[in-house]
Amino acid sequence: MNSRILASLALGVIALGTTGCASMTHQATTIVYSASDGVNVEEREGAAIEVRNAVIVADDHGTDGNLVAALVNTTDTSATLNIEFDGGTATVRVPAGEVVSLGAGTEEPLLLEGIDTKPGATLPVYFQSGDAEGVLTEVPVLDGCLEHFADLVPGGDHSDCSHLEHAEGEEGGH
Repeated sequence: MNSRILASLALGVIALGTTGCASMTHQATTIVYSASDGVNVEEREGAAIEVRNAVIVADDHGTDGNLVAALVNTTDTSATLNIEFDGGTATVRVPAGEVVSLGAGTEEPLLLEGIDTKPGATLPVYFQSGDAEGVLTEVPVLDGCLEHFADLVPGGDHSDCSHLEHAEGEEGGH
């Protein structure tokens, strides 16, 4: 009888040990992230404009870059987004309750001259609007090798994408 009780207790401890781990493990599905090429700027109380999917498309040398983003004015009055980066400043006016999509449709991207950041890196950019304190955000700097960014390279210079080309006859498996 004692051996049956000990065996039951041992199995119970083993079952608890193997199933209890999941209750303490962080679930990846609870992490909020931007499922895109760009980043969303952290929202602040009092900010009139939300910045969504911000990315900079730069020339091959990383000298200049076009800021591409959706700017959403969540207020009932026109507002200005102030943008600062190492090398300069810019402002964009967004009408009340409107979305300005820099680099999409009829909206031109915003040229940031003198960024001195090559594609593949990030550029610290400070965004501020309304009464809110500004937010420093690391914005990814990309080249024009992706088809949807090809026409957004400053000066219309197409990026050197030879690093993406496969040798003739090369197959995908290794």
